[in-house]
Amino acid sequence: MAAPEINDPNCYPLTGVGWASNQNTCPKEYQLINTTADGSSANFAKGFGQKSSCYLCVSSLLNKENPQGDIVSDIQLLPDKNPLPSGYAFITEFLDPKVNVSKKKRLCIRRVTFSEADTAVFDVKLTGKSKQIVPSYTCIGELSGFVIWCRKGKVAKPKPLPKPRSIGLDMRGLSLENENSRIKGEPDAPPVRLSKRRTTLEHKDSIYNAENIYGISAMDGVPFVLHPRFETTVNVPSANITNLQIKSHAEIENEYNYSFMTEKTAAARLPPTAS
Repeated sequence: MAAPEINDPNCYPLTGVGWASNQNTCPKEYQLINTTADGSSANFAKGFGQKSSCYLCVSSLLNKENPQGDIVSDIQLLPDKNPLPSGYAFITEFLDPKVNVSKKKRLCIRRVTFSEADTAVFDVKLTGKSKQIVPSYTCIGELSGFVIWCRKGKVAKPKPLPKPRSIGLDMRGLSLENENSRIKGEPDAPPVRLSKRRTTLEHKDSIYNAENIYGISAMDGVPFVLHPRFETTVNVPSANITNLQIKSHAEIENEYNYSFMTEKTAAARLPPTAS
């Protein structure tokens, strides 16, 4: 059965489980479990025939956004003769010198790093020997008149921060910032590439000089599109298109050369004299 996902933002994985005699012996990062789920005393020492106290205590991860150290991935209650599973350790004891914990059954936990953990123990509760069931909790076993329950769930890993994107030189060239604000050592942006139509023009024509603000033609960026009446080429033989010849400037001058001699002769004639 897959572990449920813990959606409670205030619920953090446990980092440790231990025994403590009282609040004084319990470390400040641990929380003493001094009552059961129904409000009864959770003193395990009463079952041992001792006058002193013995309680379970747990510590939790205080910051899931910046986790540090290991977390508790599992907890088990083992009989004394059973070998300790690989990767497990008995829970820590923060007890007075005269207080002893029963060795007939012993609690052990498995701790792993936060980055390697898929599931974790988020809470521990106690109930009496009654058949009371704690919803969403898993029964670990019975010890000294108490039934131990734990709540397991999936570990919610913080989302990694996106890496800063490097801005290319072409994008930096679009910046409207002053040239003086450029970072020292930054290479200059590549020169603006002109269209093939403009590169064939003579460089002496300053209007098409790339250094001139008017060097950008109004036709730049305008797509070449045929008029709708010429789009249908079903009745046009493909041979006429493939055999189309592009004439040079000199060929056009020779073919359509006209001297205007007739017009010049007529203009040179003297007006008729009046008789």
